[in-house]
Amino acid sequence: MPSSVWPYVSPGVPDELFERLPGIPMTKRETRLLIISQLRLEPDTILWDVGAGTGTIPVESGLLCPQGQIVAIERDEDVVNLIQTNCDRFAVNNVEVLQGSAPECLAQLNQAPHRVCIEGGRPIRQIIEAVWTHLQPQGRVVATAASLENLYTISEIFAELQACNVEVVQSVINRLETRGRHQIFAAVDPIFILSGEKRS
Repeated sequence: MPSSVWPYVSPGVPDELFERLPGIPMTKRETRLLIISQLRLEPDTILWDVGAGTGTIPVESGLLCPQGQIVAIERDEDVVNLIQTNCDRFAVNNVEVLQGSAPECLAQLNQAPHRVCIEGGRPIRQIIEAVWTHLQPQGRVVATAASLENLYTISEIFAELQACNVEVVQSVINRLETRGRHQIFAAVDPIFILSGEKRS
């Protein structure tokens, strides 16, 4: 389902192709690739993205899952409009953008997900516990943590929920950038990516 903006079947859309808003976080390309690989998407995957931000994960997942259904969840109206703008930009028509606060808004969704991506949101414990009740058997949750506290909390919740096939990856990424007359390697903020599966 390639678009004219990104006419390739492989993921990894450059960051600059997405519309942005000041202060709204965006999952950088290299980190996005790690998250998508942990999601283990299929052509007809139902994916919920909680805390979708700029909408990079929903756009790429929508392109990768042409028969799937992606739900991007955000609470701020301006950010919801930004996600829709990016979906329109890439001609992705299988993404539903839901304005609301998780976990309360999850009750509005009719289809149980195969995959859930959690890129933010508070309280993280209540969000993971809520999506776990909706998750299909053998479904998979992928959550990111930028702090040691969230890393510990998510790990603890996975243990309490008896998640199986738990994986933890930390991204360590450097990009070559031009600054003045010099080219230097600049670090992309490191992040932990945790994934776990629901038993059948």
